[in-house]
Amino acid sequence: MTESYQPETLAVRAGTVRSQFGEHSEALFLTSSFVFESAAQAAARFIGEEPGNIYSRFTNPTVTMFEERLAALEGAEQCVATASGMSAILACVMGVLKAGDHIVASVSLFGSTVNLFNNVIKKFGVETTYVSATIVAEWQAAVRANTRLFFLETPSNPLTEISDIAAISVIAKSCGALLAVDNCFCTPILQRPLALGADIVIHSATKYIDGQGRVLGGAVLGSRKNMESVYGFLRTTGPTMSAFNAWIFLKGLETLKLRMDAHSAGSLELATWLEAQPNVARVFYPGLPSHPQHELAMRQQKSGGGIVAFEVKGGKEAAWRVIDNTKMLSITANLGDTRTTICHSASTTHARISPEARLAAGISDGLIRIGVGLEAVIDIQNDLARGL
Repeated sequence: MTESYQPETLAVRAGTVRSQFGEHSEALFLTSSFVFESAAQAAARFIGEEPGNIYSRFTNPTVTMFEERLAALEGAEQCVATASGMSAILACVMGVLKAGDHIVASVSLFGSTVNLFNNVIKKFGVETTYVSATIVAEWQAAVRANTRLFFLETPSNPLTEISDIAAISVIAKSCGALLAVDNCFCTPILQRPLALGADIVIHSATKYIDGQGRVLGGAVLGSRKNMESVYGFLRTTGPTMSAFNAWIFLKGLETLKLRMDAHSAGSLELATWLEAQPNVARVFYPGLPSHPQHELAMRQQKSGGGIVAFEVKGGKEAAWRVIDNTKMLSITANLGDTRTTICHSASTTHARISPEARLAAGISDGLIRIGVGLEAVIDIQNDLARGL
């Protein structure tokens, strides 16, 4: 399908391939391998002379349909689907980097991403320098002769800081580095990083792309040139998306536009209410005029998204009291669900990074993150009001 279709149409129709049976809904191909018509055909497929399916570690029709649909939504030439969001980041960095390379990354990253860079990638001779997500000059100042990758997530987790993708892209291109953007919080419905100058887009499909907290998955997207080494890493090492999970994600994409609009509307209403609560010290939501990067967010995104963070007065004790007094909200670190989720970032998603790193990222002991679901906002407010 071409770019002339609107996102909600692409989310339903793009990438669909029917088998000889003419099924209307996408088929689920649960098979580990595929049969060839001859030895010659098998040889041609294995060396890439003939297109077609070989082995579900790296070729599966259901997974391919998901990849093509998400690529159409992001405006990417190719998508490589993976087993989880973290395996997508791993495939990206292992695919495009080598020993001796250098990463410039936002200090405001998901805790597991920080651990991946500090404790895993570092062992292979790749160093990382962390800079402000919002101060563009710091990205330029951190560049070295061996810098090959810029990595950021915008909005950030959990403070919803907004990075200027276009401005950082200019710096990356000037030094020959690739810019990778984690687009998990916005999805291509609200933000398309490639159109703003990014080279690679990362997704944890586990979140909004599924939308109902059912399965794990991830994706790396970009040009065919940039994805060649990422696909090569996946084919060899196997952090593969299962066909069943890809089928679930295909169904999730069909309602993505409807859900993201609803998540954003509910989040803005909840964030506005939270700002008026006397025990709330500060609210972090890009859709609020009080957000430090509100103007940039409204240029770069179509709406504020579905994540609201807020800091309560009284530190960890007060934050835990708010969480423990909820009766409806789901106390879990996942997000992007139809059900509203609540978590204490400092002791969950960012618990494994050092206190100094949390402080540098602005994550206080009083911070609570809400993944706003699709319930009535008044019910979410009433659930939070007991602890507040």
